[in-house]
Amino acid sequence: MKTDESELGAVRSRSQGEPQHGTVALPHAGRFFEVRFESIGGLGAHAAGQVLATAAVIRMGLNGAHFSSYGSEKKGSLVRSFVRLGPTDRPIRTSAPVETPDAIVVFHAALLRNPATLAGLLKDGTFIYNAPPGPVPVELAALPRTARVIRVDALGIALQENSRPNAVLLGTLAGAFPFLDSDQILEALSEEFAGRHPEAVASNERAFRRGATDFEKLEGVGRAEGDLPVARTEPAWGYETQPVGGIIPEPGNMMWNDLSASRTGWLPVLDREKCIHCGLCDLVCPDYCLTWGDGEDGGKFERELMGVDYRYCKGCLRCVESCPTGALTKETETAGLADRLRVPLFPDLIP
Repeated sequence: MKTDESELGAVRSRSQGEPQHGTVALPHAGRFFEVRFESIGGLGAHAAGQVLATAAVIRMGLNGAHFSSYGSEKKGSLVRSFVRLGPTDRPIRTSAPVETPDAIVVFHAALLRNPATLAGLLKDGTFIYNAPPGPVPVELAALPRTARVIRVDALGIALQENSRPNAVLLGTLAGAFPFLDSDQILEALSEEFAGRHPEAVASNERAFRRGATDFEKLEGVGRAEGDLPVARTEPAWGYETQPVGGIIPEPGNMMWNDLSASRTGWLPVLDREKCIHCGLCDLVCPDYCLTWGDGEDGGKFERELMGVDYRYCKGCLRCVESCPTGALTKETETAGLADRLRVPLFPDLIP
């Protein structure tokens, strides 16, 4: 794991002489307010943590710390971004990961399958996750019964507003916690993009504003009593202590061959009626996720494309770009769609 403290630093406080735009009171006077962003590479969790901490320190008069931990710096890799906020008269003397968060914000629904994503949430905590309306994932029953659960279609809003999910989720976090000044966070977000991508400022503002209002509070989700236990994941998954077989149980890694956590909202979907089974898609697919089978006896094609095994598909959409007939199209990934359309490559080994 790698810790990045180069841009914001482990701790920044008012003593550095930075401009202050007022102070705010934290929800619990006796402890820090801590947030953990659970994400994958490419969705902007590190930038979201940086924006939130910058706004809190420079604009809201709080002490704050931010850093991120991640493995290989590639799209689809697990990313955790940590923000710790405190009052100005209480120094932050730790840069340890946030293990008992007041809020967990999940950028990708595939991460819900990993118990470490939920771990440590306080019984009065808030759990925010990115997903379109639909059935509530069964994994969320492991949340505290008294926790607040919020669902927001961050990807859908981001696509509509030509923005990114991190802007939406920052808005939702601010909407869920009124002490986080939405205007100050939005100003910090705009400054983050003003220099490099000025064209994104207006779209990010729209996405942020919608995230602050267009979310859904879910009732009766959690079943656990009290605070959730902390997951000591890294010591448990060392080279000597990982599960038998050498599998590291994280979504998105190549050893387990489950790339679903690499997808950022799109799937290639096959219309077999339009397919001429030319094989161009198979030539450009980097993950060998297309399933082929024998054609019908006496039919026109000896081998035919049967579908996509979404277990191995990371959603690069090269197949869609290369298809000469439009048989492969780009579709928004909704809950259960990949499982419903999946055609297994190795049905005898991995059903």
